[in-house]
Amino acid sequence: MDEYIEIPPGQLSAELLQAVMEDYITREGTDYGHREFTLEEKVAQLQGQLQRGQIVIAYDPLSESCSLIAKD
Repeated sequence: MDEYIEIPPGQLSAELLQAVMEDYITREGTDYGHREFTLEEKVAQLQGQLQRGQIVIAYDPLSESCSLIAKD
C-alpha cells in the first residue's frame, strides 16, 4: 500500500472495527509461536497495538479496502 488514508480507530463503530480486525486476522493467517490463540485473543492483541500506535488502519482508495499496517 503506497498511498493510503489512515483511519483513526475511534472513527469506526465498534462493530466495524471488530470486522476489520477479524478480516485481517483470518486473511493474514497470524498463528505464530508455540501456542495457538483464539480469535478473541488475537483481536485483543490487535486492539492493544492500535491503542499503542504500533499499527494503524489503512484504507487504500484504489482497491477500496482496509488493512492493518505497522506504523513505521
